[in-house]
This record gives sequence, C-alpha cells and structure tokens, in this order.
Amino acid sequence: MAIATKSIARLTTDILVVGGGTGGTAAAIQAARRGVKTILVSEGPWLGGMLTSAGVSAPDGNELAAWQTGLWGEFLRTLTVQQPGGLDHSWVSLFTFDPRLGSKIFADWAAELPNLTWIANQCPMEVVKNGDRLVGVRFPDYEIRARVILDGTELGDLLALGDIGHRWGWDWQDKFDEPSCPIAPNEMTEEYPIQSPTWVFLLRKTTNNQTNIIAEPTIDVAQDFTHTWQNYGEKDFLTYGQLPGEHYMINWPIAGNDYGKDLNRLLGGEKEKQTYLKEAYQYSYAYAYYLQKHHSENLELATGIFPQTGDISTAFALHPYYRESRRLKGQQVITERDILPQGQVASLPIYNQKVTSIGVGNYANDHHYPGYEFPLTPKSLIWGGRWTGTPFTIPFPALLSPTARGYLPCEKNISVSHMANGSTRLQPLVMNTGQAVGMIAALSVEKNCDPQDLDVRDVQEALIGDRRAPAAVIPLFNLVPDHPEWRQWQQYYLDNPDQYPPSGHCPVDVNLAQLPLSKSQSVYTGELQKSEHQTYQLICQQSGKILKVITERPEVAEQLINHANGKKITLGGRYNSAGNWLVVETVETITSGKDLGGR
Repeated sequence: MAIATKSIARLTTDILVVGGGTGGTAAAIQAARRGVKTILVSEGPWLGGMLTSAGVSAPDGNELAAWQTGLWGEFLRTLTVQQPGGLDHSWVSLFTFDPRLGSKIFADWAAELPNLTWIANQCPMEVVKNGDRLVGVRFPDYEIRARVILDGTELGDLLALGDIGHRWGWDWQDKFDEPSCPIAPNEMTEEYPIQSPTWVFLLRKTTNNQTNIIAEPTIDVAQDFTHTWQNYGEKDFLTYGQLPGEHYMINWPIAGNDYGKDLNRLLGGEKEKQTYLKEAYQYSYAYAYYLQKHHSENLELATGIFPQTGDISTAFALHPYYRESRRLKGQQVITERDILPQGQVASLPIYNQKVTSIGVGNYANDHHYPGYEFPLTPKSLIWGGRWTGTPFTIPFPALLSPTARGYLPCEKNISVSHMANGSTRLQPLVMNTGQAVGMIAALSVEKNCDPQDLDVRDVQEALIGDRRAPAAVIPLFNLVPDHPEWRQWQQYYLDNPDQYPPSGHCPVDVNLAQLPLSKSQSVYTGELQKSEHQTYQLICQQSGKILKVITERPEVAEQLINHANGKKITLGGRYNSAGNWLVVETVETITSGKDLGGR
C-alpha cells in the first residue's frame, strides 16, 4: 500500500529571514524597504520577539536621544504617536507600551511592503547546504531557497541545523582576557551555563469583588518567593514594569520568575526543550499565584493580552525571554574589553585601517544568575541626571562566519563572548543590529556578491543615509539624529577615527536641534537643586513638591549643567509617577512666572 506523503510549498526568494524576533523582524523590514525580495518566517503569530511576543515591553538601553536612531528610533516615534497615555509609566525603562501595539506596528510595517512575504507559525527543521553555502531551509509546510539566509531565531537554531561553528555558555578568562570572567568553572557556572531566561506575564489591579482567583499551580516546582520585594517595597516592585492601562509586566530578577534549571535542555531534543518550557511556565505561574496571595494590592492575571497558545494563559508571553543563545564563531569576537569605556566611550573597532562599526549600543553589562552575586566591571556613568550605560559598537566582522557562506546572524547569536552578551543582548541594540544585517544582505544581493565581500563603508553609508530610518554607526552623546550636522559628523569620524573623542562629545552646537516648547508638554517652574555628581531635583514653586529631573537630550543636559544651583527655572517635559521624575525636553530660564505644572 502506498503511503501518502505531505506535500510542501517550494518558494524562492533573494533573502530568507528565519525567526520573527526583534532582530529578524528588523532585518526583514530593512531588506524589503531596500527593494529586495524577502521572505520572513516566524515561529509564532507575532513579530517583534523580545519587545512583543516575549512580553518585555519595557525595553532597556539606547534610551538617550543620541542613541534613538535607525529602526529603534522609528519604533519609538511610532509608539509615541499611537500609544494612548504615552510611554512614561515604569521606573526600569523610559519607554513602556502595550505589547499588542508593538506587535501591530511590526505587522503594519511588514504589510506596507509588497516585496516582503511574512509566513507565521513555522519552525525551521533542516538547513539545505551546497558545500559551505546555505541555500535553503525546510519547515513543516515549506522549503524555501534563498541567496542569503538570516538567522533571527531566539536560540540561534540555524547555527546548529547548518553545522556552523558556534559557542554556547561560558568562556574562561584565558580565552579572551576579560576582566569579569571567571578563571575556571565554579558552582554558579555549573548551575547556569547561560543567563537565566524568564517567562514574563502581565498583572492588573482589580477590586476585591471582581478579582479572578489564580488557581494553585498544577505542577510542583521548587520556589521561594518570600523575599521578592523586601529591598524595594511593594509599590516600587509593582511599578518597576508598569505599562499603560495599569498593567504590570512581571520580569523580576530578585526571588522572582527567572528560571534557570538544567538550561542545557534547550540544546537537546524537542522533548527535553518542551519539558524545560513547561517547567518555566509553571514557575512563573506559581509566582503569579504567590503575588496574588501576598501582595497588598488586589491583583489578577491580565488575560487577553497575548494570543492563545495551547494551555498557556493569555496573560503570559508566547515564549520565555531568552537572554542568551548559541553564538556564532565569527571572523571577530566581541569581548568584554571591546564594550568597556576608554574614557566615556569604548574604542572604535578598526580593521585594515577602517572603522568597522555598523551599530551602536550603550547598556550596562547585566547578567542573570538567580541566587548568586556576580560583580562586573563597571561600564556606566551619570548623564542627564541619571545612570546610563557607556556606548560601544558592533563591528561588521562579528556578523561574518569564516566557514559558512550565504548566512548571517541577526539576533543574540552574533559573534560575542558570554561576558559581552550581557550588553549586546538588549532589545534596542538587537533591533538596530538586525537592521544592519538586513542592509548587508540587501547590498550583497544588489552587488551580486557574498556579504563577506562587501566594503564596510558601503554598509555604513547605506545605514546613515537611509531615507526612512537612518542609523548611527558612531556613538556621540551630544549628536542627536535630528541635528542638521548629524550625518556630517558620522562620516567625519569614519574618515578620521584618530580624532574620535574619549568623552564621546563632538564639537557641535547642540542647540541647533533644540526642541520647541509644545502644548503637549507639562510645564514646571521652580528652583533647580544640583548635586556635585550632576543629578538634579526641582522644588516646584507653588506646590513645593520635589521632582527628580532627568533628560534624554544633549542640549537640555548642557543647560542643566550650566544653570546656577538654586536658581529659578522653567522645564517642559513628561512626568513619570513611578520614578517621580520629570523627563525634560525643553528648558527656559526665567525670572518670574508661575508653576504651571502645579504638582
């Protein structure tokens, strides 16, 4: 008797992006905007990965105006227009939003592009190779052939399927001479071969007679949540990840829902991986159960946020927030020393006398190993009244395999050490790295060459000259993308890297990009109090309320530095009750006036 075989669709494209995460979505959109035929295949029903389907809609890093470039900057501007109630709700991030809106924005961007085909709910099963070249990927319902294949999966799946050289887990100090790296394996590194993932969920406040009681967990998972907010208090614990509409993102690292038991199961067979995922979900579910029982606020699961997937509550993200994946063994490895500041900025990457940077990040090095203290070499400073990470760049060779052709990584799977991954893994940088990879892939199709054969300067010029979302490749604290000399100074330091200032500040008039006072801003008048460490507070003139003062913008930062301590000032901006801070966008020094904010 003949056995029926399942027929699959066979497609051909110029660029295939596997994985609809933060980097993969950005890569596909950039390649298609460039005019190249692109297919994007996502494992689930949403695009955006960490920013949306993983539920981390309170992103970290690239928060200063100077780093709000490329697709990340465009995403923020779109959110600002479309998110009711604005983006100022939590104290962990300057931008929080409904993950459903983030998913919609990415879907809308994809739908705008006639040369971009998005296929949802397909996982890669096999990589097709011709010698050392990747030529296609098989999925349950498709086989897709492409000239360039981009790996945007959460765990770097194509590295394994394509037998491409890669790393997983720790590198010891003798490997890359990284100052924070352990010399040898220890109890912590044995327990956590990679950083702990988190299965994020959302809560909301309710009244006693309307609370939906969370049922007891059905699987026994070892947990101890008793000290989860003792160092912060209940209020700050909850507003840490507050979203619009009084929803609360729960992604809490202190006796919270990080789950890192037997993480090597993520590399095993499907059964092992599914066992881990079931445990991780139940662990977060147990945490939600604990919070409803012990938090003084009446809390319930914010159901209806995420699409239904199996038995998982719709208050839970579609998959865990993976902080680390398989990592390419590239032509260059980004190490901890490459991201640490030499002054206030990291050194520019240079190869063959050319600057090779194709993306800018700034997040502090952040690692998650629940139950352990893990000190890291500092890479932060106070700027604009608040702590922020020092900037660094992603070099082009860290995206290139020395052994595989037709392949590019565009997620957390770039060529980076375990230590440096703590800074390179954050959503805004992954988004702009994905944009750069999409541009590289598109240029290689346009020029009919392999990505390895491109001139990095062509890539950089295409990024900084992009018509819709120009992206920085040189970090400069005081040069915002709406400054009229922005492109000129990006090109200047590409041509003259020896002139790149250790302060990260270039000689421009920052006020050329100063924002006007708008009707949408709250306006506050009062006395500005300054500390010796460039932190600020405003004593409001009429109410007497004391507000922290911070800013994302360089012209405001300069005005705050130059303003006399204790003198009257009028500030326009956005108030955030979770942080009790005013995010200042405009400054007007006055001699008289009233406290218009009144708070």
